[in-house]
Amino acid sequence: DNEMVDIGSFEGAALYNDYVARSANAPARDPGAVIAYEYEQHCAPYLTEQTEDIQDNIPIHHLRLTLKLPAGFSYRAVWKDHADMTPTSPSPNVFEWNFTDQPAINLHDVPMSPGYGALLPRITLHYFSPDQSTATRGDWRSEGELVSRLNADRKVPTPEITAKAQELAAGKTDFFDKAMAIGQYVQKFRYYDIELGIGGLQPHFAGDIFKHSYGDCKDKATVLTAMLEAVGIHAVGVIVDTERGVISPTDPSEAGNHEIAAIEIPSGYNSPKMHSVVTTKTGKRYLIFDPTWTYIPFGDIEYNLQGSYALIADGADSDLAQIPVLNPEESREEHTGSFTVMADNSLSGKVASHLFGDESSDWRDMLVNANADKKKEAIQGWLGEFIPNFKMISYDSTNTESLNQDMDVHIDFTAPGYARQMGPLLLVRPCVIGAIRYKVDMKPRKYPLYMEDAHVVTDDYTITLPDGYKVDDLPDPVKVDAGFATYESKTEVQGNKLHFTRKFVERAVELPADKNDALRKLIETINNDERSEVVLKKAS
Repeated sequence: DNEMVDIGSFEGAALYNDYVARSANAPARDPGAVIAYEYEQHCAPYLTEQTEDIQDNIPIHHLRLTLKLPAGFSYRAVWKDHADMTPTSPSPNVFEWNFTDQPAINLHDVPMSPGYGALLPRITLHYFSPDQSTATRGDWRSEGELVSRLNADRKVPTPEITAKAQELAAGKTDFFDKAMAIGQYVQKFRYYDIELGIGGLQPHFAGDIFKHSYGDCKDKATVLTAMLEAVGIHAVGVIVDTERGVISPTDPSEAGNHEIAAIEIPSGYNSPKMHSVVTTKTGKRYLIFDPTWTYIPFGDIEYNLQGSYALIADGADSDLAQIPVLNPEESREEHTGSFTVMADNSLSGKVASHLFGDESSDWRDMLVNANADKKKEAIQGWLGEFIPNFKMISYDSTNTESLNQDMDVHIDFTAPGYARQMGPLLLVRPCVIGAIRYKVDMKPRKYPLYMEDAHVVTDDYTITLPDGYKVDDLPDPVKVDAGFATYESKTEVQGNKLHFTRKFVERAVELPADKNDALRKLIETINNDERSEVVLKKAS
């Protein structure tokens, strides 16, 4: 013990928590040495369940899990990505599971891979006595009831919350409009995580969160549900994980690391603005919304939660539901440009980028929060990905905080030597701005491919040609349908101008491993098309 040091154990964006880790430097830790250690941890857990991963990122030679129960207690084991195993029982009320020679899950140099949490098989043990009504019992209803109990007194509206919610909803008769006004208000609360004791599971009181305008994910979800309840809209907490695939239908447990909100939709109500809608087994419909994600439009859900399973914690009506993958049109990146190839082979022109949904989140964050120098640096860095030599003359942006409208960025620039002289020929690349890139490789694929968000990219460029030149050769049009994505492009001559258009639509957020070759071929086709050039020659 005298060689051990206690250190604070912080994760992510935590401002403060009371987790402590015990650390030591093992002696004689030379390459090839074997280091053995053991420890006991005595806990008074807040949950009546224990989850254990069966694999790790290093091989496991032998893992033994022993459950010793008091007389009269029962248990239920549930599994994720592993077949049910019957334990041995060496003595009454003692149960053992043994796992041997578990291979490592190695994601080193695996592009577009899921996180470890999505791939690790696990067992969750639920233990309870006959009269323990607050225990989780290996079903989603009891998991949701637990969250509902933790949240119940925390989401009670205070007079201040009620007054503000009514102010935001004043004059609005439409369900979506009222909910959006409150949702967008809570989105602007600062994110700070303060966890003490059960604070990792239970939110702070809504009144305190509202008073100080900050909190972590469960805090923001709680103050949102409190404000909605204050204007007659039923809303509850939702347990998800920021990593798609961690929560599994076969493993009812508190495995998720993130809490968001489910807003119950009135019976018979519909709106084309609601995209992240789920229906539970009770027939209730909920709009799933994450107030922690500052720059997502209300009615949508961020890319990493799309396709994920979520626990709707609505008391006895609690249920697991799968968050939908949104229509690609809800995440758009559109570029339009007008350019001129000058007599000295430079390119001069303007490009306008229109972004919406997830495709706009990073841009909005930067343009709202960065100072002038950082904004200029970021825009120059983005432009430099496509045009190595350029001079930015000016830029401006609009609608950076109007989440339900396209955000626009306009850039005016010149690029010396953009057209390449090859003897009497002049080569011009019509795909001036934009690149569709994925980190794919030739290696055999074992794990699924994570594609981030379903989205649409379109480019529309007009390039005025220099005097004295005419088009000698155009790139062939391209049209590819890979099922999970489509791509098409075309370059045309319109008088003394080139007109380049293309559209890329990605429909999936995740692909099975056997689609790796199809994705690689699609990206190779796209990248070759992006580099293709129009050949100009001197007019007679």
